[in-house]
Amino acid sequence: MADAKVIPFGDDPRAKRRPKRPVRARAGRAAAPLAPVPAQRDEPQESADAQPAPSGAAQAPEEGGWDRRLAHGLSFLRRRITGEYEVDDFGFDEELTEQVVMSALRPVYDKYFRVEVKGLENIPDKGAALIVANHSGTLPWDGLMLQVAVHDHHPAARHLRMLAADLVFRLPGVNEISRKLGHTLACAEDAQVLLERGELVGVMPEGFKGIGKPFSERYKLQRFGRGGFVSTALRAGAPIVPCSIVGAEEIYPMVGNAKTVARLFGFPYFPLTPTWPWLGPLGLMPLPTKWTIQFGEPIPTDGHPAEAADDPMLMFNLTDQVRETIQHTLYKLLVQRRSVFF
Repeated sequence: MADAKVIPFGDDPRAKRRPKRPVRARAGRAAAPLAPVPAQRDEPQESADAQPAPSGAAQAPEEGGWDRRLAHGLSFLRRRITGEYEVDDFGFDEELTEQVVMSALRPVYDKYFRVEVKGLENIPDKGAALIVANHSGTLPWDGLMLQVAVHDHHPAARHLRMLAADLVFRLPGVNEISRKLGHTLACAEDAQVLLERGELVGVMPEGFKGIGKPFSERYKLQRFGRGGFVSTALRAGAPIVPCSIVGAEEIYPMVGNAKTVARLFGFPYFPLTPTWPWLGPLGLMPLPTKWTIQFGEPIPTDGHPAEAADDPMLMFNLTDQVRETIQHTLYKLLVQRRSVFF
């Protein structure tokens, strides 16, 4: 089944064009049709695009115009209503992700968190790779910002397929949008299929232990589980790319955990921050911290034999290597940071 054709809402606003100027007739004369001017031997011939438009010709609206934007928007809505779009077997909707979700997250990425990205050259332009990152921030803004960073700034504009906890797929509404964004369950089977297809997969092994840790333990990595992500990468022969994220720890400073309320709703934790739940919905607004995302040098796995995926000592060593790389980079970025907000 062919991929859906992605049609943008409008042209890139950064691409500036010079509007063509109509030819004006001289006073007392009627405007005559323009004849092509023979090129001079000593001067290069101008291209057809550089020639002026005839007098009275209708000018094309700049930047595509609102009529073109409206037509693209209506065409997108028609495809959504009639179901003339495609998703993969995991539910990933590339058109919706690029046209709607990325457009909504981009201002948060560029203007609110002002994310700075380093080391994108360590992500391959094609083929499978497993990005392993630290997890923090009480709510998973870091995973979303990681997706925008890879898609918008990597030369190949790759989509990052994040592995998410089962709680994400039990929440109404969140389940649907996560599937559309390309997220899938954090299990070895799903990760194996995606890597074998040559996809770029992202995982945050700390899980709820990382995202729900108290503010006093910020930037201290929690346990990385049993190293299942290493086993998956070994089986697929995919390189592991360590990723360190600074700035997410301070968006919701978690000063307490209402465990009774968490058990009541079936959550792993119920955060208490300086603004939540005291300010109601306003308390869900994250603080505008300055973020840095750095991708480290990839750790190859294709040099190991097939049975290496079942070697517990090798998995332990590789897991520890990835964890130490991320922790060391976090400390290095924190030393270089001038301020939490600037």
